[in-house]
Amino acid sequence: MAKIKIMTDSASDISTEAEKELDILVVPFKVELGGKSYVSRVDFDNDKFYTMLESAGELPTHSQITPFEYDEIFEDLFQQGYTDVINVTINQKGSATYSNACLSAKNFFEEHPECKGKFNIYNIDGVSYTGAYGYPVTQAAIKAAKGESAEQIVDYVEDWVKNCTIFFAMYTLKYARKSGRIPSAAAFAGELMGLRPIMRIQDNQIVTNSKVRGDKNVIPEIVKLTLDEMIPQTPYCIVYGSNKSYGDELEAQLTKKLGYPPAEMYQIGAAIAINAGPTVVGAIFKRKG
Repeated sequence: MAKIKIMTDSASDISTEAEKELDILVVPFKVELGGKSYVSRVDFDNDKFYTMLESAGELPTHSQITPFEYDEIFEDLFQQGYTDVINVTINQKGSATYSNACLSAKNFFEEHPECKGKFNIYNIDGVSYTGAYGYPVTQAAIKAAKGESAEQIVDYVEDWVKNCTIFFAMYTLKYARKSGRIPSAAAFAGELMGLRPIMRIQDNQIVTNSKVRGDKNVIPEIVKLTLDEMIPQTPYCIVYGSNKSYGDELEAQLTKKLGYPPAEMYQIGAAIAINAGPTVVGAIFKRKG
């Protein structure tokens, strides 16, 4: 009988409640801040990290999850009797974490050739960030609990992440400027003019989709873009940061327009906030075509 383990990393922004209730293994990223090393979701929660981030003299960094860490995890899961491990990682263009997981799986089967066909590791590039791959991970855990096969679950996750879009706005550009996500000159000019870029995240890419002037126009623009591109009557999610009111407002507007609420609300954690800043809002959905 199959025994399936669903796992991901902390940039998926799955809540600690969902992690426990659905028995998902969430591998935390390590964060360097002020010369000290911290483990996300262990040494701080999101609110504490936002405070640390805003008071930091320099931009924190996070390190990739290493092959050695995955070596230990895959070995442990095999010893626990799991037959299938489905691991969904942060966008491979934004981190070496996915390639490290693939390398570790290769190493595992080189060291344990007798396990081929008895123990399966499915590493899936999440293609995006935050709940864009966190949502299918939680759904995968629900499907596993219902007895769906590993192959069915992998097909579902791969279809979702390959066809998922985020429209995502940052209310301050200083963190994106420091991290290099937006060129310094463009970010500085944008701040002076009160421009807020609406970022499109899909297909392993982050691009500026459009710009609006002033905070009050951010959420209406995200709503418009989402309605234009979302497959009707499909689940969608909301992502927000330190100011939950932005998430609540986007939730209210999309619920009114679509006639049903979001499937999930995701608060960004350290791995995303380092690059985007703590004040963000966005919509996650499966796109047409």
